[in-house]
Amino acid sequence: MHWLETKIPPPLVLLLAGAGASAIARFLPTLSFVLPLRTAIAIALAIAGVMLNLIPKLAFGRARTTINPLKPSATTTLVTTGIYRHSRNPMYLGQCLILLGWVLYLHNAAALLVLPAYVLYITRFQILPEERHLSIRFPEAFDALCRQARRWL
Repeated sequence: MHWLETKIPPPLVLLLAGAGASAIARFLPTLSFVLPLRTAIAIALAIAGVMLNLIPKLAFGRARTTINPLKPSATTTLVTTGIYRHSRNPMYLGQCLILLGWVLYLHNAAALLVLPAYVLYITRFQILPEERHLSIRFPEAFDALCRQARRWL
């Protein structure tokens, strides 16, 4: 275990990553690229990302379990239906799409480095600790979910 595990709310990590991408784009303007329809693409990705955050939250509400990512031990039900048949972490995937939309809107190649940094951070300090709790609380069901759905895509 590490002291950072499940300590920083993932939306805050997303905002920090977006701010980092903005700073990179500002300080390395020579790495800009042309992207036709960048605003439309960015908006479409952001909408998809928001949907991937809202749909799972509705499923959690129907299952009467927590959506608080800082307290994975408070989970009362393992949601395995709907979008969870395809991804074990659709909310984090949605945040990644929002971040991708922002980075493409910034149209800066160096800012793209924020994406793998976000994925690595969220995987290490959020997803893996959540998975540890779920595997202990719901061993058979979580094992079946892992066989059915990938961590991200």
